[in-house]
Order: sequence, then structure tokens, then C-alpha cells
Amino acid sequence: MGSLTGRVAIVTGAGRGLGREHALLLAAEGAKVVVNDPGVAGDGHGTDGSPAHRVVAEIRAAGGEAVADTGRVDDFSAARALVDRAVSSFGELHVLVNNAGITRDATVARMTEQQWDSVISVHLKGHYATLHHAAAHWRDRAKAGRPVRASVINTSSGSGLRGNPGQLNYAAAKAGIAAMTVVAARELERYGVRVNSIAPVARTRMTLDTPGLAEKLAVREGEFDAWHPANASPLVAWLAAENCPANGQMLMIRGGRIDVYAGWTIAESHEHDGRWTSAGLDAALAGLPSAPPPLIPSV
Repeated sequence: MGSLTGRVAIVTGAGRGLGREHALLLAAEGAKVVVNDPGVAGDGHGTDGSPAHRVVAEIRAAGGEAVADTGRVDDFSAARALVDRAVSSFGELHVLVNNAGITRDATVARMTEQQWDSVISVHLKGHYATLHHAAAHWRDRAKAGRPVRASVINTSSGSGLRGNPGQLNYAAAKAGIAAMTVVAARELERYGVRVNSIAPVARTRMTLDTPGLAEKLAVREGEFDAWHPANASPLVAWLAAENCPANGQMLMIRGGRIDVYAGWTIAESHEHDGRWTSAGLDAALAGLPSAPPPLIPSV
């Protein structure tokens, strides 16, 4: 029996890339999986239900159980239908993996309102919508006296944790997801729900479209492929397990390395007796760095 035998999981954006690898591994570990993906292009345009159905076929061919869902996660009603599909198909919901996302990269001076709205919608609203409906289901179950041992795995990014130029919309959404994770972990713990977030660094459609990253994600023949999206999936499976202790954590993973993030921290403090003056601020903050933190790869 796998470590997730008996667990029912939703994986969004599971038709390709990271989501596909997550869905396949969760199923291999015994979970029953709802494979959600509307089949949009990397920038969010178009629809194609075949990727989700292909992953379902792969899971079933390997002896697992899965159903497809092609709704958009940023459609509030479709997100509710996604949760309902898991419960109606398999009797319960234990795991929600929020992975769906798109990119519409542009510098802030060139970014259109539509580019901003579409990325914020898919990532930030998409995480909220599925989380809301899943949380309501688990809350009602807990209040009815039925035990809940559920897990949510959100997907943030190095772009949201430190910021990549040209990705103002994406970085803002991913930073919001990191904050959402901490808040939801505190709110839902009382119902038996853990909420964590991963920031995977991998070779996906989105990273390959990010200027300057494609050449960095190449792998030499015979070497361990640190950029393969499947490298992140064992962490997702571990977080999804019923007995996993982690809650409210942000974990970056690339290849065989995991970094545990602690969020914004106070680097230094300055105190003044009374209201600050410009001269006082000049003196106190003269040593502040003149540049933002160094960049890290995003996904």
C-alpha cells in the first residue's frame, strides 16, 4: 500500500508539467486523483480538455483511480464544482494541490491591465476559490463531528519571494499566495486542515518562456536533471500524507535541495525618542542597501 492509500486529492493545472507529475505520483502512492486542467496555453489563452484526460488515462493504465475536470480555477462556480466532483466521485476530499498558473510577462511600464488581471486571477483568485470551497467542506465536516485530516499544498515561487524583473503580476500573485498560506494555516488548523506552500524551481512551459532562464535549465547528458518537474512531486506527496506534521510552511525545492523559508524578518531596528525628522532618518538609515536582494530562479 502507498503512503496515500485512501486519500482523495485534487491537483489543479495537472495536465502538464509540475501538476502532471504531482498527479501521477499521488496516484502511484495510492491516492484517488481529480485531474483539473482546462488546457489553456501558457499565457492563459484557449482551452483544450485533452491534457487532463490524457493524465487520467495514464493513471488508470497504471492501475490507479482518477477523473478529469476541465473547469477554470478562477471561476468561482467551477471551483465549487471541482470540490463537489471530488466528493461525488470518491466520497471525500483530503488533499488540495493548488498548482494551476499562467504567465503574461512584461515590465511595469509596458504591462497592460489585461496582463495584470489575467495573471492575478488565475494564480491568486484561483488559489482562493478552490481553497474557499474545500475549506467550507472541511469546516462543515468538522462541525458535524466527523474527523478531518486534510492537507492543502499551495504553489508560490522564487519570483514572489524575492522578485523577478518583468514579472510584476506573477510576483505579486505568488507573494500573495505565500501570505495566504500562513493565514489559512492559522484559520483551518482548528478543523484538522494543514496548509503549506512550495516554491518549485523546474523546467516548465512558464520557465522556458522566461527570458534568460531556458539556457540555465539545460542538463548535460548523464547528469542528474535538477530541473525536472518530477523532482518537486515527492515533497507534495509528503505534505499530502495524513501524518505529515508540517503546517504554515514555505518550502523551496530545486532538484535535491530544499530551502525552508521564514518569511519577512527584521534585518535591523532603529529607535528615536519622539517623532523622526528628515535629518534623523538620514543618519539612522544611511546604511540601507541601494539595491534589492539578489535574484533567484522562479517558476
